[in-house]
Amino acid sequence: MTVPSRGTEVRLAARPVGWPTSETFSVVQAELPPVGAGQVLVRNLVMSVDPYMRGRMTDVRSYVPPFAVGKALDGGAVGEVVVSHSPGLAVGDLVLHGLGWREYAVVGAAGAVRIDPALAPPGAYLGVLGMTGHAAYAGLLKAARFREGDVVFVSAAAGAVGSLAGQIARLSGAARVIGSAGSAEKVAWLTEELGFDAAFNYKDGPVREQLAKAAPGGIDVYFDNVGGEHLDAALLLGRMGARFALCGAISQYNLKGEIVGPRNLMQAIGKGITLRGFLVGEYGDLKDEFLTRMGRWLADGRIIHRETVVKGLENAPAAFIDMLRGANTGKMLVKIAD
Repeated sequence: MTVPSRGTEVRLAARPVGWPTSETFSVVQAELPPVGAGQVLVRNLVMSVDPYMRGRMTDVRSYVPPFAVGKALDGGAVGEVVVSHSPGLAVGDLVLHGLGWREYAVVGAAGAVRIDPALAPPGAYLGVLGMTGHAAYAGLLKAARFREGDVVFVSAAAGAVGSLAGQIARLSGAARVIGSAGSAEKVAWLTEELGFDAAFNYKDGPVREQLAKAAPGGIDVYFDNVGGEHLDAALLLGRMGARFALCGAISQYNLKGEIVGPRNLMQAIGKGITLRGFLVGEYGDLKDEFLTRMGRWLADGRIIHRETVVKGLENAPAAFIDMLRGANTGKMLVKIAD
C-alpha cells in the first residue's frame, strides 16, 4: 500500500465540566510523524473506549497523566503493521498497542504486542483477553481475595468488566452471584445467559432494597464498578469480614462540584470490611495465568462475552459518551477499518 502522510485523529478540544459532549472532542486530519528506527506504522482496525478515560480528561494528578488539550487522545487499539523499522515485527502483523483514537499510529516496537487473529478476533484482545478481562480476573481473585463459597455482588454487571467478573466468580465456586444493570434486557442477559443467580435493574427502586432481596443473608464480596448508592448498599449488606474490590465509580465521574463519599462507611469498622482500590497494572504477574485460564474457558464455551461495536473513528466520541451512559452491553469498541 502507499504509505500515508496524513491520518484522522480525535483530539481533546476542551476539558469537560460534568458530562462530556461533542464539543469536548475534535476530529482532525494530522501529519504523521516519521517512522524511526525500532518503530512501526500501524493502521488501526479497532479501538477501545473505557471509563477510566473520563478521569484523564480532567487536569488532576492521577496514576496516569491527563490528556492534553489540543492533542490526540490515546487508549487500547489493535491494528495492522504497514511499515516496519523493527526486526521483530513484519508488515502485515496485527499488534495490540496503546495509541488508539487515531487512524494511523507510529508505535515503538516495545509498545506493540503481536496478536494471533486465528485464536480470537482482534476486538477480543481489547476485551475478554485484554485489560478488561485481566481487571475482572485480578480484581475478583486477588484484590477481593475471593474464596470458594462466597456470595458475590457485581455492579454494572452487564458492562465489559462486570460481566466477566461475575462469570469468573461462578466458575470459581461462588455460592451465589448477584448483578445490577440498567435495563430489563441486561438483567435477563445476566441471569439467562451468563449464569448469574440473581440480578436487578437499579432504576427500578433503591439499590439497598433490591440487593437485600437478592442477598437476604448478605454478601462476602463486592466488585464495585459504580460507587455511590451501590457502594452504600453493599456496605449495609456486607457480612463480617467482607472484601470489596473497587474497580471504578462510573456513577460519579461526571458529577459537578464536590463528590460526597460513602454515607455508610462506619459499617466497614464494625464488620471488619476491607475496601481495596486496585489498578490492573499492579497484577502484571498474573497475566500469563489469566490468559491461560481465560483462553481455556473461552475454548470450552464456559465464558460468554459480548461486544457493542460502533463503526467509524469519527463516531468514537459518541461511542465514549454512550458507554458512560450505559448504552453498551459488554465491551464497547469502535471499528476503524476492516
